[in-house]
Amino acid sequence: MSDRGLTHIDPLGRARMVDVTPKEATHRRALARCKVMMKPETTSMVASNSLTKGDVLAVARVAGIQAAKQTPNLIPLCHPLLVGSIFVNFTIGDDSVEVEAQVETIDRTGVEMEAMTACAVAALTIYDMCKSVDRSIMITELVLWEKTGGRNGIYRRAVQD
Repeated sequence: MSDRGLTHIDPLGRARMVDVTPKEATHRRALARCKVMMKPETTSMVASNSLTKGDVLAVARVAGIQAAKQTPNLIPLCHPLLVGSIFVNFTIGDDSVEVEAQVETIDRTGVEMEAMTACAVAALTIYDMCKSVDRSIMITELVLWEKTGGRNGIYRRAVQD
């Protein structure tokens, strides 16, 4: 809740989309991450591109990009934005794949939801591509790591030890 009250509720208590028309368009960027935990054997298969469904990370990258572009269709009160760039990258560990999504725009509202949606859908795609060999896969730690631009400026998640 802000000093102005609940931003997505009108005076009658109904859900509404926030009016961003008076805002100036500025450069905005968001970085989100999540982790896909799996058996080490599964991680090895992802790394060696030896799963029968195909190139897991290539498909997950495209899924994440598509998801970021579809965010306002999935999250009811998100504004449609002209997204300038979307990067989805992966880091393979011993028993996990870290998904990182970065989204940029020049617009009146931020791209945090687009980055988080890209991460989530890329992770779900990894699950879908790997589920035939590992049903124990778990998607964890979906978080916003950084955002820049807009009225609130820079946000960087504190590193947890």
